[in-house]
Amino acid sequence: MNNAIGRRLYYLKTTGEVIQDTGERTGWVVETTVEQDFATYLALQERVPDTVGMIQLGYGAYDADRAEGGIITRIDLDKLEPLFAYPDPVDPETPQEPRPALSKEVDALKQADLQNKEAIAALYEMQLGADLEV
Repeated sequence: MNNAIGRRLYYLKTTGEVIQDTGERTGWVVETTVEQDFATYLALQERVPDTVGMIQLGYGAYDADRAEGGIITRIDLDKLEPLFAYPDPVDPETPQEPRPALSKEVDALKQADLQNKEAIAALYEMQLGADLEV
């Protein structure tokens, strides 16, 4: 069967540090179980399963962020979303603090921009109405 399977991110429940990224798979692949992953990956074999969390991403999720050089290093333990480290274009060797995906930040900025434009339009209409009454 031809499938597209998204990546699984296994992380330490105490810190959110990603300890295993299974990567994406496509083609004639079968999705594994968590138990199979613990038997397969060395980073998981050396852990107590109760101390490890996992999130499953959809196939292609965060492709734009990874294309920009983003590397998933931690999981936000409150939101259970990946945090990315992006290379500094001026000094790529300097480690960066993990942050939310840039794609999410761009979406939030677009939404805020739209709300600002709607508020400006409403104020303009109110001003226009006030000018017509005078």
